[in-house]
Amino acid sequence: MARYVMIESRDPFESRDVSYFYGMASDLAAAGEQVTLFLVQNGALASRKNAKQNPLGELLKRNIEVLVDSFALQERGIQDSERHPSIKRSNISELVDKVMAEPATKVLWH
Repeated sequence: MARYVMIESRDPFESRDVSYFYGMASDLAAAGEQVTLFLVQNGALASRKNAKQNPLGELLKRNIEVLVDSFALQERGIQDSERHPSIKRSNISELVDKVMAEPATKVLWH
């Protein structure tokens, strides 16, 4: 089993190719791979629980760890009460730890 850390920086409501990236994460998890999706910059906008037609919905049903950068949340005015409860607040230090934990970790940044 491979380990993937996927970093999404784009707003899923402005960039249609974000759904392709989410689909790749879903496919990897369905194939039994360990997947972490880390939302940074405008990717953090998808962490809101009340976002309509949120493409993260399918990922949250799979065994995918979804994290969001606390600085990105702060910069976009997203409060903890607005964040989907399945998406964990995190930081860049934790991202670095996840990337460096295993030498064979594959990192994809979109």
